[in-house]
Amino acid sequence: MIRLILVATFVVLFLILSIPLLIFEYFLGKWAPAAKDKSSLAIVKWAFRCVLFLSGVSVTAIGEENVPKDIPVLYIGNHRSYFDIVMTYVRVPRPTGYIAKIGMLKVPLLSSWMKNLHCLFLDRKDIKQGMKTILTAVEKVKTDVSICIFPEGSRCTEPDTFLPFRGGSFKIAEKSGCPIIPMSINNADQVWEAHLPKIKKTHVVIEYGRPIYIKDLDKEQKRRIDDTVQSIIKEMYFKNKEFV
Repeated sequence: MIRLILVATFVVLFLILSIPLLIFEYFLGKWAPAAKDKSSLAIVKWAFRCVLFLSGVSVTAIGEENVPKDIPVLYIGNHRSYFDIVMTYVRVPRPTGYIAKIGMLKVPLLSSWMKNLHCLFLDRKDIKQGMKTILTAVEKVKTDVSICIFPEGSRCTEPDTFLPFRGGSFKIAEKSGCPIIPMSINNADQVWEAHLPKIKKTHVVIEYGRPIYIKDLDKEQKRRIDDTVQSIIKEMYFKNKEFV
């Protein structure tokens, strides 16, 4: 339980003590949006690294050279833990917005930082609002911001299984022309979800696949882009099981 207490204490203190930073970031964004993006990214990466350290999480990253540094991308990954966000965000090379559940808007201060980082909030029960969120994500990509989404729609709790990928997620790449980066995450649920409420020292493997451009796929691959990308992630996931 000590790790949970340390992490919870750090997160609460960070959110409270960062209020002056949020105010500074607000005014910085009025005058220099690019500088705000850079500073917000650095601040949150530092906080997330502290969370991983306190949690005892070590990460082996494979294929980071596959992630373009000079253009925005759409990260698509499997989802087993809240820590998926923490572990992957510290590795992004540029401003990146995550698509989160709309319920996150109710968390004070945390939601403010998420907005600073271009995160979007999706109500999966409202189809019209969901499409609006996807279109907003397309506009984010066109303004040089990467997007990360976990298209299973929820954390998968069954070992070595995957929920169906929701096809709407891939509209972001289709309409913006950005590359898709398949992202497999192994063992993340063993950090916390597999033995709530304890946080345990865990080794996680993340692999980034080669960029996929929808325009380069054949007709069948485009039609079944959700299955195409999921099959790539599954292949990486099961290959990496031996390393965790």
